[in-house]
Parts: sequence; structure tokens; C-alpha cells
Amino acid sequence: MLYDQSKNQNWVITATEDSTLFRDNFLSGFDVAVFLNPTGDVIGEQGQAAFEKFMKSGKGFVGIHAAADCEYDWPFYGKLVGAYFRTHPPAQKATVIFEDTSHPAMKPFRGMKSYTTVDEWYAYKENPRANVHVLAHLDENTIKKSNNDEWKMGDHPIIWWNDNDGMRSFYTVFGHTPEAFQDEKVIEHITDAINWAARRTN
Repeated sequence: MLYDQSKNQNWVITATEDSTLFRDNFLSGFDVAVFLNPTGDVIGEQGQAAFEKFMKSGKGFVGIHAAADCEYDWPFYGKLVGAYFRTHPPAQKATVIFEDTSHPAMKPFRGMKSYTTVDEWYAYKENPRANVHVLAHLDENTIKKSNNDEWKMGDHPIIWWNDNDGMRSFYTVFGHTPEAFQDEKVIEHITDAINWAARRTN
């Protein structure tokens, strides 16, 4: 569905799981890097250096869902994505509370105070609020299936953005379940986040 949406965006997309491609000459041709559910230690030292150079040249980053469950030992990446995954309750229907819909990526949710859908709701090792611009948080009271309370954060951000030193970064928790990629609002949300990160919108 995300690729179908790209036909209307005049995007040129390269999709790969080969992190050895992360070199200066490869990355230089892109405006934004989208990390779609990577997990673990996936990029070597040369790739990390090339990616840092790419981002510091004023490029954009969009992290989708498990992008927060990636590269725990790479401080640059941790700052870029905003927070690292800690745990989650079982995937289920829950409600997202919107704090700010003025950001371009929140356009499909404008006029709404909240949105209820099915996804996997991450909790993070540290609350990112002090270091990012939070756009939405999880209503923890709408989580019904849970083996324990380890996932609870109290204040529970799940969508945010940052623009530090010319590096645009956006993170959204949406994007684990089939329902997420069949949801027109979520697809538009991710599409708009990519366009923002690529500086096609303010």
C-alpha cells in the first residue's frame, strides 16, 4: 500500500535490506532514508559513518515502528530516532491521543482529538519528550490485553519529530500490523512524514 501511494508522489524508491550498500556514493543520491521495521545491529561501522555523513549533509530520516528496536550501541542513531524500544503489550486495538496536528505528517488526523486502531504499541527505555517534539501519545487506559504492567510509561509518547543541526527526523509507532498498512490515514501519515523529511513540505 505504501508503494502504491508513492505513484502519486513522484518518488523514486530504492528498497533494500543490504546494509553494505550504505556508502557515500550510494547514499548521496537520496533525499530521505526510511527505516521500515529494522531490528538489531544491522549497519556496520563503515555504513554508520556514511549514514552520519548523509544525515549531516541536511538529509531526512523517517523511522517506522521497529526503527526504535535497532542499533542500540550507536549513539548517533539513538539521538536521531529519539528513543529505544523497551517492551510492548500484545498487539491490539488502542487509542492515540493527538497533541499537535499542525505538523505536515499529521494532516490526515486534523480535526480529530484521537484515533483508535490496531497496532503494536511500543514502550521506550526512556521518555523522549524532553528531546523531541511530541505529536501524539498512547492512551494507556485503552490497552486491555496485558500480561503485566512493564509496558506502562505514564506519559507515553509514540509519534514525534526533530530537526537538529539541519537533520530532519520523524518517528511513528504505527506500522507493525497488517491493519496499519491497510489504513488510509496511517498510509497518508507516513507519506506526509516522508515528504516532510525530504523537505518537500515545511
